[in-house]
Amino acid sequence: MILTGAEINEARADGRIRIDPYSPRQVNPNSYNVRLGAALHVYTEPVLDARSPNPTREMAIPAGGLVLQPGELYLGHTIEAVGSDHYVPLLEGRSSVGRLGLWVQITAPVGDIGFFGQWTLQLTPVQPLRVYAGMQIGQIMFEVSRGHIDLYTGKYQGAQGPRASELWRGAVAP
Repeated sequence: MILTGAEINEARADGRIRIDPYSPRQVNPNSYNVRLGAALHVYTEPVLDARSPNPTREMAIPAGGLVLQPGELYLGHTIEAVGSDHYVPLLEGRSSVGRLGLWVQITAPVGDIGFFGQWTLQLTPVQPLRVYAGMQIGQIMFEVSRGHIDLYTGKYQGAQGPRASELWRGAVAP
């Protein structure tokens, strides 16, 4: 079951959902819109290695926007830090952004219960696309879970800004 906008507001008011900064104007009928932060990271090596750290370089999105290029993976982030100890957060791109040919989350829309931080976005455009810091780029839905809850305490907890993959920290068998 996905929470309605009214229930998102109630859960935020009583602390079951945390959104910082929060604006009632970003609440939808069953989701909360999140905005694109001002920094992007791109990997600097042509071949990425799942068993090793992969270096990135940071790019600032200027006031006039930044044109994203097809075939490139950009790691962005939400301005809002979002999370819950009670609900499973799910992040997807907004349909208006999808209609411009931008993938916002390639394969990782599910957040863990207990995570709180800025969300890293995996941005990939179908064709050249100018994006702007502060634009509403995605939406987070909150789903009810059943059963015992073990809160997330992993490596991305408290994330601020774009975060590169840390799969190399032991998640890949030798």
